[in-house]
Amino acid sequence: MFRCALGATSYTFATLRELLAKATPTRSGDRLAGLAAATAEEAVAARLALADLPLQHFLSETLIPYEADEVTRLIVDSHDAEAFAPVASLTVGAFREWLLQETTTGAMILNVSPGLTPEMVAAVSKLMRNQDLIAVSRKIEVVRHFRNTIGLSGRMSVRLQPNHPADEPRAIAAAILDGLVMGCGDACIGINPASDDPAVIADLWRLLDQVISRLNIPTQSCILSHVTTTIGLIEQGLPVDLVFQSVAGTQAANTGFGINLALLREAQEAGLTLKRGTLGQDVMYFETGQGSALSADAHHGVDQQTCEVRAYAVARAFKPLLVNSVVGFIGPEYLYDGKEIIRAGLEDCFCGKLMGLPMGVDVCYTNHAEADQDDMDVLLTVLAAAGCAYVMGVPGADDVMLNYQSTSFHDAIYLRDVLGLKRAPEFEAWMAAQGLLDPQGRIASGGDLMGRLLPFLS
Repeated sequence: MFRCALGATSYTFATLRELLAKATPTRSGDRLAGLAAATAEEAVAARLALADLPLQHFLSETLIPYEADEVTRLIVDSHDAEAFAPVASLTVGAFREWLLQETTTGAMILNVSPGLTPEMVAAVSKLMRNQDLIAVSRKIEVVRHFRNTIGLSGRMSVRLQPNHPADEPRAIAAAILDGLVMGCGDACIGINPASDDPAVIADLWRLLDQVISRLNIPTQSCILSHVTTTIGLIEQGLPVDLVFQSVAGTQAANTGFGINLALLREAQEAGLTLKRGTLGQDVMYFETGQGSALSADAHHGVDQQTCEVRAYAVARAFKPLLVNSVVGFIGPEYLYDGKEIIRAGLEDCFCGKLMGLPMGVDVCYTNHAEADQDDMDVLLTVLAAAGCAYVMGVPGADDVMLNYQSTSFHDAIYLRDVLGLKRAPEFEAWMAAQGLLDPQGRIASGGDLMGRLLPFLS
């Protein structure tokens, strides 16, 4: 039991689960689930109590029972006590101060990262202002490799997302060309297929492989189908680069996705057999999103942001090339407006990087949310300041297959102009060789890509 007095009022929190939920900055999902603090005063009391809680306590009280949840077992069994030692004596509040100290470097943070449980990471994020989240995130450089290098400081990559509601190859190829000539696609070229037919998905894999190999692009492809479909296509010899799966922070939520940890391990091993990477073999790509466990009634009374960080523990176990939170995609029932989406996006970037992940964010919202593209401009800019590894590039920022609003190819150009950010180094060199950059590194004409892609458009 945890207590905090504010003036003449004493607040009591029966469990760590309740304390974390009531310390969370307000969001609609927790309010609708009955988990949020009833008043601003109760939220302040929860944060004060949380600040005084030793980090060690998180090793003795689990939010979801060890026996009932394989994600809890993963968190407990993989805890690195040696890495944890430098911060083991700290409270959550003191840990926040340590992270913010100018003398605490990104390398120091990454050294302790394997010793941090997702609950510790979620807890410290709840004590932070937005600028604190940005300041710490910016320090941390998590680098991964497949055909290029993801996560270097001073660079932000883009997933080129050429979705189409009928999986039409020519339309997809046109969107790919549009993105490439505007400098997008270094995180990956990744399609959310409209169909779940393995034959259709196989054709999309072949299309992406032909584009990348014909143009000799130093990037990787991904079709965001269910992991079981991808395993089957690997067994058939399809040219699979990255193996994708949506993941969540509880066993029950992952069961709803049709997955478990053993299946993810099987998928990773299948991807590794192909040895398609040239610089590295980080073959996994995961997507997450605050509210996924709650929407499946699989949250066990845990607040949605803490559930989200538990999903990062799942991702961390597989050393992925890419992880991103699709932050506003689930809808206003979980993140109501632009303010809540912005806060959640910064939390996800911070928590993912603190967990040692190459964290990206899909800066997005649904059309029935109380948000607009101005809100997304703010989130995009602050994420870039925080050192987010990558964002999405969608034609016109309007995904015509998934029916949500994201960020465009032009948004990436804006970030590079305003903040001086570069692309993955190998991709940047390729663009220069194609005549896509002027001497100052800005977007030039389309070079000869149009002619070389015409066979895909005919």
